[in-house]
Amino acid sequence: MSSVPDVLIRQAVPGDAAELVRLRAVLLRTSPRTDWNDDWREPALASLTSRLADPGGDLGAFVADRPDGTGLASCAVGVIEHRLGDPHNPSGRFGYVFNVATDPDMRRQGLSRACVTALIAWFRDRGIGGVDLMASPDGESLYLSLGFARKKDPAMRLRLP
Repeated sequence: MSSVPDVLIRQAVPGDAAELVRLRAVLLRTSPRTDWNDDWREPALASLTSRLADPGGDLGAFVADRPDGTGLASCAVGVIEHRLGDPHNPSGRFGYVFNVATDPDMRRQGLSRACVTALIAWFRDRGIGGVDLMASPDGESLYLSLGFARKKDPAMRLRLP
């Protein structure tokens, strides 16, 4: 486990699921979109609670508790994706980082960096050779400093109804 001065970075447990959902809402509020509703919260809570209960599963989350004990201050969540192998990654197993969020009053203390660093170690311990993420403009410098690089291939998405 990593620590920032007086803050322990630990792997999340099922009891952290509600706070992880709360921090996801903090992250989503930074989006330029304004049409968010809360319909996503209950399914996200159920999924996190279940998946965090499986220590050998494909979801990892690392968190920093608030110093006053009132919940989480920061988190980083990731999943192991199973794709078809290729010459660069014969196993086809890739990591994907998402939901890197810190409460506004706890930012600029290295908490996100410590959570992401712990998540990268979790991927490495599971034999994952590559990790992807989508960086916000605010987070790009953090990810570059951790060794991430912009990909040449543009990402595209299709939303299905």
